[in-house]
Amino acid sequence: MNLYRLYELRKRKKWSLQYIADQLGIAKSTYAGYESGYRQPSLDAIKKIADVMETSVDYLLNRIDNPDFQAVKKRKETEKWIELTDERMASEVKLTIDGRTLSDEEKKQFIAFVRARRQMENEYR
Repeated sequence: MNLYRLYELRKRKKWSLQYIADQLGIAKSTYAGYESGYRQPSLDAIKKIADVMETSVDYLLNRIDNPDFQAVKKRKETEKWIELTDERMASEVKLTIDGRTLSDEEKKQFIAFVRARRQMENEYR
């Protein structure tokens, strides 16, 4: 856990030790221990810290350098939907299964399979 990053994120938000501890539902001394290295947070605590600080666990663990992170709920608002039709599948979308790219024929078979399965499910309801 990168202790300096905890401190920097908190200071950037202009939060006191007490405020962040209250947000996490822990004692101020517990959080202060995280920043000083006296205590090691559990995995659940690291996830909560990342959520409250609006960053990623990877950033806190020093696996990436960018603290800016869109939480899953924020990302869902910007998700792109692709309608899978034979025409678009063949030319515009690249799909892989087990690391192998699907051919145009496999893409068409995939669509046909899903459609057939859905039709069977509707018939048995």
